[in-house]
Amino acid sequence: MVPKKPHALLLWMLVCSGGSTEAIEPISTSIAVGMAAALTGFLATYPNIFYYFNECCRPEWISLNKTGLKVDLDRKLYGQHIASRIILKAVSGFMSNDNPKKPLVLSLHGWTGTGKNFVSQLIADNVYKEGMDSSFVHIFTSELHFPHASQLETYKSQLQQWIKGNVTNCAHSMFIFDEMDKMHPGLIDSIKPYLDYYDKLDGVSYRKAIFIFLSNAGGESITQTALDFWKAGRDREEIELKDLETLLSLAVFNNKKSGLWHTSLIDKNLVDFFVPFLPLEYRHVLQCAMAEMIARGHQPDPSVADQVARDVVYFPKTERVFAVKGCKTIESKLDYYI
Repeated sequence: MVPKKPHALLLWMLVCSGGSTEAIEPISTSIAVGMAAALTGFLATYPNIFYYFNECCRPEWISLNKTGLKVDLDRKLYGQHIASRIILKAVSGFMSNDNPKKPLVLSLHGWTGTGKNFVSQLIADNVYKEGMDSSFVHIFTSELHFPHASQLETYKSQLQQWIKGNVTNCAHSMFIFDEMDKMHPGLIDSIKPYLDYYDKLDGVSYRKAIFIFLSNAGGESITQTALDFWKAGRDREEIELKDLETLLSLAVFNNKKSGLWHTSLIDKNLVDFFVPFLPLEYRHVLQCAMAEMIARGHQPDPSVADQVARDVVYFPKTERVFAVKGCKTIESKLDYYI
């Protein structure tokens, strides 16, 4: 990044702080006003130039690329017609609303390797200019950030402060909670007020934030539904959200090993969408292998992709319909064949 000149630094502080004098306390108001007036002509000559020095909580850095998100979901996410449709509508609808009544809350469920983390990345890449590297995207992993049950009350307080501080810094913050199925029950309820229909809490509005929960919980219900459709000779694309949403929310709510067990987030209907991720079939694993070869700069080889896909463990054991780990192990398996 190009080092900021002194006058550029002052302007960056003014621009990124939204004009708040609190952000430049050491400088007197009169001096700040004088310098701003002297530089007005310069800014008029070079509009928006200072927005590019560093990431700011402004539209130049945060705005939805709806077309990009649709293309990414269509071309990069395999076997998830329900999730693709929900994610596109939910995110585009929320981001186009200048005055949402509450934050967007998405709960993504399914077996490992089906695309939950990948979808979170696609959302970030198409909302934030810096993608997952944005300072406004925050990831919490249960086993890393909240490992000890004995520290539950401390975690609750810390989580509240982390979210409040980051939303205060940028209303369009995104929070991703991974491994919700391993989170201590009761912890996520500590942020329930931030997800509710409040205009402001202690002077802070959370209505423009995005919360995404990732969990394996409910995966059994999703898989059983997909298996029932397969046994009935029906195509997986016939599965609709209505076939899974109620079943999924109940399964998650009543799962004692899940961080969403009996949570008020579900009880109070604060989760906007429960997004099911279907188990992947051989054809989808094949697509993952081809995509990984392209990502590595190799010419995609169908025969190699076939070898990798066949090497994956499937169930039921006799029919070998669904990949147990989805596309989770494709990257490591390719190392063996390439």
